[in-house]
Amino acid sequence: MRGFADAASEQLKQYDARRALERRKELQDLRKMMENSSREALLRHEKLKAEHRRRAEMQNQRLWELEQQRLQQVEQERLRKEEGRIRLQRLYTLQEEMLHLIRQLDTLEQQHRGLKVDLPAFRTRGNRLCGIISRIIWANCENSLPTAEDQAVAERALQEMWVLLRNMEQEIARACEDKRRQEAEEARLKQQESQGKQGPEVHTESPDPSQGLGRKQNDELQFNAQDSTMQWYQQLQDVASQCVLAFEGLTSSKDSQVRKIKMDLQKAATIPVSQISTLSGSKLKEVFDKIHDLLSGEPVQCGGCTVSVTLHPQGLDFVQYKLAEKFVKQGAEEVASHHEAAFPIAVVVSGIWGLFPKVGALILAHLHKNCPYSVPFYPAFKEGMALEDYQRMLGYVVEDSKVEQQSRFLKRMSGMIRLYAAIIQLRGPYDSEQEAYPHVLNHGWRWLAKILNMEPLLDVTATLLFDFLEVCGNALMKQNQVQFWEMMLFIKEDYLPRIEAITSSEQMGSFTRLKRFVEECWQCKEIPVPEGFLPPSFWHS
Repeated sequence: MRGFADAASEQLKQYDARRALERRKELQDLRKMMENSSREALLRHEKLKAEHRRRAEMQNQRLWELEQQRLQQVEQERLRKEEGRIRLQRLYTLQEEMLHLIRQLDTLEQQHRGLKVDLPAFRTRGNRLCGIISRIIWANCENSLPTAEDQAVAERALQEMWVLLRNMEQEIARACEDKRRQEAEEARLKQQESQGKQGPEVHTESPDPSQGLGRKQNDELQFNAQDSTMQWYQQLQDVASQCVLAFEGLTSSKDSQVRKIKMDLQKAATIPVSQISTLSGSKLKEVFDKIHDLLSGEPVQCGGCTVSVTLHPQGLDFVQYKLAEKFVKQGAEEVASHHEAAFPIAVVVSGIWGLFPKVGALILAHLHKNCPYSVPFYPAFKEGMALEDYQRMLGYVVEDSKVEQQSRFLKRMSGMIRLYAAIIQLRGPYDSEQEAYPHVLNHGWRWLAKILNMEPLLDVTATLLFDFLEVCGNALMKQNQVQFWEMMLFIKEDYLPRIEAITSSEQMGSFTRLKRFVEECWQCKEIPVPEGFLPPSFWHS
């Protein structure tokens, strides 16, 4: 019994031990399972937090983008309104210019009603063009703002109005010329009839109306230049065209060495011209000598390298063309901004012109092309011609179908005329070599006679006449006192009223400046020496 009891007790102990072991294993498994569950829950929590952060960042990014879009839209709307207001202001300006041109049409129609020209047709067309701008303004005056297309349409209408005015002036000029010829023919026939009744025919010579400045205000002036003037203009343009063809091989070459030569020659020709300013005589002579050596085939230093026109067979033609182009460009830019710069540039031009006549011809060709009023002649609008091409012929700069402002146009024309007026009265440093200098002060008399025998243009004639007289008037007066003051009397009594007749009260600036200059000079019988004038002793300073 004791043995059974011990065995049973031992089995019970073993059973308890197994149960304890099983419970420990179960507890371990449970603890391990709970740890795994906690770990998985923590991982899921971290993933949820990361996802939440990611979504929050995405939401913030989206909100930032929406805010930026809103700000951008606000800025675009502000810019659109600002541009619209600027366009609207520009439309008002265009409308004022259009109304001014309409008044000019009315003035021309009233002054020339007796001519055989359909003037009401021009007036009707002008009213239609004015109506285009008025409708655009009316359509945008309440809420909406004009678009770039509206402004382009209005500007085209204004340019067409300018063309219409020019065409009307040309038609009036032709009609006046026909009327004058008819009256002359009738007078001749009457004279022949009276001579047939009175006795033998007597031949009398009548003065050429194109000579001198003795026209009265009631006489009709010309709009077109004389045939000889246009032939001279065309000859100079032919010289420039032939020069371009002569160096075409240099400019069109793909060879890197030739292209380098072209760039070096262009720099050697243009950089010295850019350096001309109110220098002393010795320094200006250095610039002159550098240009002279380049044209003479001598090697010159430019940009750290030696350059010569002999490096390429077409080098001389290329340098002459680019040099002439740069001189005229300096007139349109440098002289336009600084009037006193006309004389330093002109004295170099004059010296080079006297030694190299072809350069002078190319300078005139570029000057006439960029400023046709230096010929002078007024380009006519031809049937089928593009409006932009006609504007370029008039001297305007047209970029991206946009025409430069009138003030900038007048400033460039003024600079080129001032340069031309300075050139014809100056000489270079080598007077003995310039005995056959082709363009002297007599060309100033000729320019004045021609422009005073042509109908004035709004703004242009008053501006250029003032610039020419201010620069060249003193030299012309010293050359011929009697002829000069006769010309000034003609301007004062006959030509100024013609300019005033075509000038509105809003555009009297150029006319007032010219009138004041003429009256002051007439009162004191003296033309002041122009600002920046260089005496002959300048070269020795």
